[in-house]
Amino acid sequence: MTTQNFQPPMIGPHQLPNQVILAPMAGVTDRPFRQLCRRLGAGWVVGEMVTADPSLWHTRKSKLRMDHQGEPDPRVVQIAGGDAEMLANAARLNAELGAQVIDINMGCPAKKVCNKAAGSALMRDEALVAEILDAVVKAVDIPVTLKIRTGWSAEANNGLRIAKLAESAGIQALAVHGRHREQRYTGWAEYDTIADIKSHLTIPVIANGDITSPQKAKEVLSYTGADAVMIGRGAQGNPWIFEQITHYLAHGELLTPPTLDERRNVLNEHLQALHTFYGDTMGVRIARKHLGWYLNEDPRFNDKQYYLLKQQFNALATPASQFNWINDAMTQDAAERLLAKGSHAA
Repeated sequence: MTTQNFQPPMIGPHQLPNQVILAPMAGVTDRPFRQLCRRLGAGWVVGEMVTADPSLWHTRKSKLRMDHQGEPDPRVVQIAGGDAEMLANAARLNAELGAQVIDINMGCPAKKVCNKAAGSALMRDEALVAEILDAVVKAVDIPVTLKIRTGWSAEANNGLRIAKLAESAGIQALAVHGRHREQRYTGWAEYDTIADIKSHLTIPVIANGDITSPQKAKEVLSYTGADAVMIGRGAQGNPWIFEQITHYLAHGELLTPPTLDERRNVLNEHLQALHTFYGDTMGVRIARKHLGWYLNEDPRFNDKQYYLLKQQFNALATPASQFNWINDAMTQDAAERLLAKGSHAA
């Protein structure tokens, strides 16, 4: 087992304030969530995956994903595709639009991405990987980073070879999810491959996968020797995890969980940002999945109460009714009162 001093890494010219990074997640890490996580202690955040095909950037989805207005530096844009020339051009165009770091996606396991020979599917073709990395790094004068998995399958665990290609090409940091593509998000992440990769590279290596607590973050950093951890699903409904991990790494003690008032304030802040960013109709819809995650992380509710309260919130159709519900829910007897009322849809 490796031991290390917990020191934040530098990525290109950017000094991270801590070792805790928000992973890019399509449909989750939009601008409102990125800004909230930065405010609550994330040292680095990565935007949602953007297609490398500029002809698709006119769509509402792409425009929203490429909106970084008001975000603190550095602005990290993740691009996905399977053609070296197109990815290089996308990197160049995003840099012109204000991106300060380009991240290449070779980790996404989704079928609709892999079927287009992008995401983690690229790991099956090491020659193409080398071509893409070389083209993108040469296309821009800002740092380029890479996110990968351990390989395509258990039999094709080629993460180390890809990592060496990345460092040789000039990639300035590497994030590794401790699963191969065929696992998608099932089973458990393994950290031996990440440790092996770290031992062979000089660039920062970021460990990702199943890191859902401060204790697990410290364990993974110590075991792998990684320079930082990347939090994905562990941040859904729990944006406090970033400051919790940072505090634990610095002091060896756990922060007190957020109070009901703190939860209420963050929920209201998050929903207000969603409604403002997406508009009332779309904002109300997107708020539902986030509220579901917050409820799932709330220790006051058991599984049955969580399910019923989530149903109740999902029936709400206006921003005002959502805010009223949240204010009602942030009391100790919330489950008893709200469920006694039956439907809260107003």
